[in-house]
Amino acid sequence: MAEQYESVTFAEVHREVLHLFPVQPSQVLDIGAGSGRDAAALAALGHTVVAAEPTAGLRALGKALHADEDLEWIDDALPDLAELRSTGRRFDLILLTAVWMHLDEQQRSVSMPKLTNLLATGGRVLLSLRHGPVPGGRRMFPVSAQETIDLARANGLELIHFAQRVDPHGRQDVSWTYLAFQAAAHR
Repeated sequence: MAEQYESVTFAEVHREVLHLFPVQPSQVLDIGAGSGRDAAALAALGHTVVAAEPTAGLRALGKALHADEDLEWIDDALPDLAELRSTGRRFDLILLTAVWMHLDEQQRSVSMPKLTNLLATGGRVLLSLRHGPVPGGRRMFPVSAQETIDLARANGLELIHFAQRVDPHGRQDVSWTYLAFQAAAHR
């Protein structure tokens, strides 16, 4: 699986939202960091990056693959994010790449306010939604862009970008929606 994550570059996976990533060094949280491709790319750009990954094997692999990058790896996951919430830290960018559909509707409902509370003033949440058949042995749930937009809006986030695209891995039956939200000014 790590080969699959690492086989497509950060720039290709995020081409729809690259213009929304911070230019100045920022505090970034990569939730569901997997093998660390995105976290490492962001650290290489000068950001301070926390890579939250609940799977011990993927954390170990990410640490090995990206040992040259200054990443803070933690064992934490949605919907609780107990470790992160206990620190009181705030982030300019929270990235959820191919994560949201692994949560059921109730877990997504619980997760959104926790994400919002981890954002710095003016912070952004960038997430991707996978559409298509669920691979064998995987836990995924249908999730629509509109459900996610409505949930974000109800939690003080404004939609600033919406894009759809084909699968960067070339799977014909899989497509993606990219959503970007920003903390409302009146928070």
